[in-house]
Amino acid sequence: MGKPGSRSESSTKADLKFEKKLEFYAKVRDTVSGLGAQKAIVKKKKLRSRQKKLKAYDLSSFSEFLPELKAKKQPTSEFKLNCKSKKTLILKEGKQLATVLEHPAFKSDPLAAIQQHLERTQPVIEVKPEKRKNKSGSKKRKDRELKASAGPQSMDM
Repeated sequence: MGKPGSRSESSTKADLKFEKKLEFYAKVRDTVSGLGAQKAIVKKKKLRSRQKKLKAYDLSSFSEFLPELKAKKQPTSEFKLNCKSKKTLILKEGKQLATVLEHPAFKSDPLAAIQQHLERTQPVIEVKPEKRKNKSGSKKRKDRELKASAGPQSMDM
């Protein structure tokens, strides 16, 4: 059947195991709390450095020199894109696409129709052609030669 004192030994082994578990959990708790404290210190340091950087970029002192602009109240339509608004937008755009595809001008020449639509709806931005420059940033040599030869053309001898 076993030793007569085995029952008390097994209870002490169980107690020892339980005590070891408690010690282990206590160590884990101490380590976690120590790490939490270290993280808090690092966060405070980061926050301080961010505040210092913000102070370096503080431009509020220039506001006294700038002209005051009265803010116009424009109706801001903040369009929240949720499931319902997505559905309505898809339906609306689908109908719009169908009407464009059925339009006779689009059927005959799609690119010309798109070009005409853009010309009517988008503002025209005139781009001034810039004088070409070579790699070093100076004007081309040919321009200088043309200007130099533009002087007196005919020379009678």
